[in-house]
Amino acid sequence: MTFFQRLITETAPGQQALASVPQIQDGLTGAISRETYIAYLTEAYHHVKHTVPLMQAAKAGLDDAHQRFRDALDEYIDEETGHEEWILNDIRNCGGDPEAVRNGTPRAATQAMVDYAYDYIRRINPMGFFGMVLVLEGTSVRLATQGAEAVARNLGLGPQCFSYLTSHGALDQEHLVFFQNLMGEVDDPADQAAIIEVAGGVFNLFAGVFAAIPHTREAAHVV
Repeated sequence: MTFFQRLITETAPGQQALASVPQIQDGLTGAISRETYIAYLTEAYHHVKHTVPLMQAAKAGLDDAHQRFRDALDEYIDEETGHEEWILNDIRNCGGDPEAVRNGTPRAATQAMVDYAYDYIRRINPMGFFGMVLVLEGTSVRLATQGAEAVARNLGLGPQCFSYLTSHGALDQEHLVFFQNLMGEVDDPADQAAIIEVAGGVFNLFAGVFAAIPHTREAAHVV
């Protein structure tokens, strides 16, 4: 079994916890209200704005023996810079108030996930951050490829309301291939353990982020 296969296998309970959240299940079928979608984008903004700073913190904590992973983080940083602004544009196009979101604060569950990542990087092992990468990119691929189309169809929203999600569909599918290959280069048992631990933790914390989103369910239009 490769390390990537171990990572997927050993975090299966967390994956299931995330997949079972009603907000995700209804989002994948489009059975959510515009208000719920905006609430999702709001929390996405409040954790996505930390993506690049988290990557920078992880890179800063890695030594020369981890140069391959520092280089990988540089690639991620180049790709991820500015994505929080896409989310604000989507909020505006949905009829929300992007400046209120920018100047607002995240829900406690969102802050807890961000704090966990910073703490693990700084206090335990910066390689653990790659566990968070697995969770966020894997989730965004599914939401983008399945959920965005369903929500758009059910709410009658145009593509200008989904620039963040739809852009991450193809992008993060490419990233997941890159990630799988990168994980094949992780040979230190301590680093492997850290990545598995953070992935498991973030799956559960991300489930809490979705569960905390105010959820108004609407019947999905069957086409």
